[in-house]
Amino acid sequence: MSSILVTSATAATGTTSGAGGWIGMVLWMVILFAFMYFVMIRPQKKEAQKKDMMLNELAVGDTVLTTSGFYGIVIDIDEDLVIVEFGNNKNCRIPMQKSAISAVEKPEEA
Repeated sequence: MSSILVTSATAATGTTSGAGGWIGMVLWMVILFAFMYFVMIRPQKKEAQKKDMMLNELAVGDTVLTTSGFYGIVIDIDEDLVIVEFGNNKNCRIPMQKSAISAVEKPEEA
């Protein structure tokens, strides 16, 4: 009996949730996309820009930390290839991609 009253009340006022439902759903989708952009996508882009700038400023003699956790000194730089010397052994020189470098420390000027 109560469902009959609700149906008749909706019919009497002439309002339906057809147009309002679509507008509300589109509005929530826009809000969700904006939230995802500002929380997830934008910070990742900024981090990628920082890493690209760090790798572009890489120079011979810089101390680097690789993604595998090794510290070394840059000996030579090609376009996408870096030769890094590890430890005190001057014969331990390993070529690697620039993308394998996670941090760069510039040498102190004396």
